[in-house]
Amino acid sequence: MTSTVRRPEVVSTEPVAGEAAGRGETRLARLVFEPIGQPRWARPGLLALLAVTAVLYLWDLTNSGWANEYYSAAAQAGSQSWKALLFGSFDAGNAITVDKPPAALWVMGLSGKLLGFSQWSVLLPQALMGVASVGLLAATVRRLSGPGAGLLAGAITALTPVAVLIFRFDNPDALLVLLLVAAAYCTVRAIEATGGRVWSAPTGWLMLAGVAVSFGFLTKMMQSFLILPGLGLAFLIAANSPLRQRIWALLLACVAVVASAGWYIALVELWPADSRPFIGGSTDNSLWQLAIGYNGLGRILGGSGNMGPGGPGGGDAPEGMSGFSGFSGSSGLTRLFNAQMGAEISWLLPAALIGLAAGLWLTRCASRTDRTRAAFVLWGGWLLVTAVTFSYMGGIVHPYYTVALAPAIGALVALSVRELWSRTAHPAARLTLAAMAAGTGAWSFVLLNRTPDWLPWLRWTVLIGSILVALAVIAGARGSRCYAVVLAMAGLLFGLGGASAWAVATATQPHSGGNPLSGPSSSQSFGPGGMPGGAPGTDNERPAPPGATTGSAPEGIPTAPSAEHGPTFTSGTDTELVTLLEQSNARWAGATLGSGSAAGLALNSGKSVMAIGGFTGGDDSPTLTQFQTYVSTGQVGYFVEGGMAMGGNADSSGSQIAAWVKSHFTATTVGGSTVYDLSRPVTA
Repeated sequence: MTSTVRRPEVVSTEPVAGEAAGRGETRLARLVFEPIGQPRWARPGLLALLAVTAVLYLWDLTNSGWANEYYSAAAQAGSQSWKALLFGSFDAGNAITVDKPPAALWVMGLSGKLLGFSQWSVLLPQALMGVASVGLLAATVRRLSGPGAGLLAGAITALTPVAVLIFRFDNPDALLVLLLVAAAYCTVRAIEATGGRVWSAPTGWLMLAGVAVSFGFLTKMMQSFLILPGLGLAFLIAANSPLRQRIWALLLACVAVVASAGWYIALVELWPADSRPFIGGSTDNSLWQLAIGYNGLGRILGGSGNMGPGGPGGGDAPEGMSGFSGFSGSSGLTRLFNAQMGAEISWLLPAALIGLAAGLWLTRCASRTDRTRAAFVLWGGWLLVTAVTFSYMGGIVHPYYTVALAPAIGALVALSVRELWSRTAHPAARLTLAAMAAGTGAWSFVLLNRTPDWLPWLRWTVLIGSILVALAVIAGARGSRCYAVVLAMAGLLFGLGGASAWAVATATQPHSGGNPLSGPSSSQSFGPGGMPGGAPGTDNERPAPPGATTGSAPEGIPTAPSAEHGPTFTSGTDTELVTLLEQSNARWAGATLGSGSAAGLALNSGKSVMAIGGFTGGDDSPTLTQFQTYVSTGQVGYFVEGGMAMGGNADSSGSQIAAWVKSHFTATTVGGSTVYDLSRPVTA
């Protein structure tokens, strides 16, 4: 296969003066169709892609209810209190924040303020960010590889099952993906731009990329940094600027990253601790420690509150478990293909890896500034660094994290198909394309075969169709444009058939809790006994972790929410209890251990409910002394027994508070819950 590189022709998108008028185009036509010099189908194709994506992401959007109630409750708090919005508080009373930075909550909270807080206003921004991500990705790929590749990249990403799941859910990952794609777009603009001065266009665009990455940090902390090697290397290799200016631009971009995220960290650290909420998930009420510990090295190595080596909360691992792998399976190179993660992201991952290798080989002798090679370096760096990190993480890693891989997979498949298709005169190019087609069909067959009772005909159709397409590609073109178009459409149909069906099935099903899974049946956070996975016998059943038995958790693990945002407990929907809280005018209408019950109570009552100990119940907030002060000044209405505190122990503040309440107040039964009226202490 020849290594000659044909750089995509850069054509101005502005019509030549008088040419559009001479062609008889109206202003409306110029809006609908591409300007002169571009294919007439490009803009209608993009509009159609965005329309289909919007329908997929918005249709029956509220079928998941509050989705992840942990984040929904925090969004409600932000819609009720500006301070809660600023800090990302779980409750409007500002006792404690969620265990993530607040950027995603800013979006949902503001949506609730503008549109009125509801399930729709919580989930609407996620769907719109999904549509925006698809459109921006298409625009990014198009700039270096043409409109066809851009549309294909956008379509692949839009139809990735985990993308459909997350863009209809209220986890922070939707905003993270949009910001990462924006960073890639700005990097591409920096590579294209020319200028040899310090404050030239390449520097400005690259600094904007740094700003996007830094706001990704304020969304999900250090995960946003995983794309930096790919972006930085692509710019360093291919930008038009002299080497000294390229290095200087990269340094300034790093400054932009630090400054654009550092202002918020400084704000939190400098704000008096007694007048802001406790930073949930941290050990010392510090956002910086949260970034380095629980959401940083703890995710990579385990411990620091992660269910990795060292078990929950960093203690010894439970018997039968060498680290907790129940959410995403054991670490290693095959993790992205296993029973937990495979159906989320890996449908076209083999094709993307083959395409990346082929693309780098084809461009090995290209000039330094070659745009095609720059694109492969950018998206390949994004894919490889992120995939290896997810594969070997020793702490908590959920399958839905893999949505961060979707743009890179879509871009690499589209880029490589375009480059190989333009070289089909060469047998090696045809063989590579055939391998991508047949490999995608075979792997789709494996994934679909994991749920044999769901559309059993589909896996065979995809497999046989992909093999036939591969054979037709190997046979070569017949000199007919119609033949080429039919072959390309067949490749798309069978290549995306399995993933698309799984994606549509995902959109039709409700999802809730902290470990949502894509697929044709409702994927809840936990199966029997509180452990991750779907219910046995359902299409989304996931293998139990080591030591687990049906209906029970492994020894040493309580029946509890996941270490990242678990299910709603019964008290959250107890009608009588909700009515009682609605009548309270206290700063916190109620308080309970952990966020499991607190989230449901807050959402159903519209009142502020304190999650003692934060999400897991293990945070030292509030202390017993603080809680006693809140009670003595009438700031807490009721204490609801039965909350789950997985990260707590006998010496934790949550345990101390529960013991103090039981010894000083009288228990009553409200609905199905045990409640203590904190305004009526037991008389001596």
